[in-house]
Amino acid sequence: MQTSFKVLALAAAVSLLSALPAQAQTRVTFKSAKTGSSYYQMGVQIAEAMKAGTKGAIVVTLEESQGSTQNVMEVRARGADYVFTTPPALVDMAQGAKGPFKDKGDAKFSNIRALFPIPSLTMHFVARSDRGINSMADLAGKTLLLGKGSFGSTEGEKYLKLFGLEGKVTLANGELSNAVPALKNGQIDAFVTAGSWPAPNVIEASASTPITLLSLSDEQIAATERDSLTIPAGTYTGQKTAVKTTSLPVVAYSTTAMSDDTAYTLTKTYWDQKSAMSSGAAWWTGVDQSLMATITGKLHPGAVRYYKEAGFKLTAAQQ
Repeated sequence: MQTSFKVLALAAAVSLLSALPAQAQTRVTFKSAKTGSSYYQMGVQIAEAMKAGTKGAIVVTLEESQGSTQNVMEVRARGADYVFTTPPALVDMAQGAKGPFKDKGDAKFSNIRALFPIPSLTMHFVARSDRGINSMADLAGKTLLLGKGSFGSTEGEKYLKLFGLEGKVTLANGELSNAVPALKNGQIDAFVTAGSWPAPNVIEASASTPITLLSLSDEQIAATERDSLTIPAGTYTGQKTAVKTTSLPVVAYSTTAMSDDTAYTLTKTYWDQKSAMSSGAAWWTGVDQSLMATITGKLHPGAVRYYKEAGFKLTAAQQ
């Protein structure tokens, strides 16, 4: 009798457990940037934040990327679990089959939807303080390292042309990875870099060499057709005043294939965890509600649900 009771109790327990819903775990692939870059490190931090904020309900797998264009291109072959980062301008180009997407249009590009902004690519013009360089015009006759193949190098070259400095600046032949020691050793007078602020290489440069971070005028910023951004005073060692420069916004995207609930949870957890991420990496301090204005296309409906709950102001175009 006792054995029969135990068997019945065990059967009832198994039946009850079978009736309970299993703990769902959502897996997401996050494609960001090259290993070793600040944006890859941000991807690591976002993955950790999602795990902590959802208590493991969302597991983010980070993938290395060769660039923002590749991230967008892969939308054609990816599914509901795909999240990637890119400037909004590239999404606009993909959806209009322009620029790098000319003759490569795809109906899936129209399904791209934004989730949340991440730190912007910020232009830094870094000069040795003992070289008398206090403005862009002062770069004439100086040696400048632009690096090769990066957004910062192509953007820096563009600015030299815009500001009448083409042919007046000696361009150093070297990689951006050599900029800090070259500046410290006096081999160059200045270098250009683009990254989230505070930029690790600018932190390193300011810690070892007195530097001047160049500001752009309102007219110069307008000529670049980029967004204006202010780097607060004290961001770098010896930086006593705020610096006005330009930036290229970067946003995390998914597609309409992602469920509204997943997009909602990703977006909510990102903003809930931003303070914790900021304590570990200062570049997150530059992310706030003002960056929402840089999202020019549509937000994912799940993200919209969160933003409305949280009281964010959205444009009609974003919804």
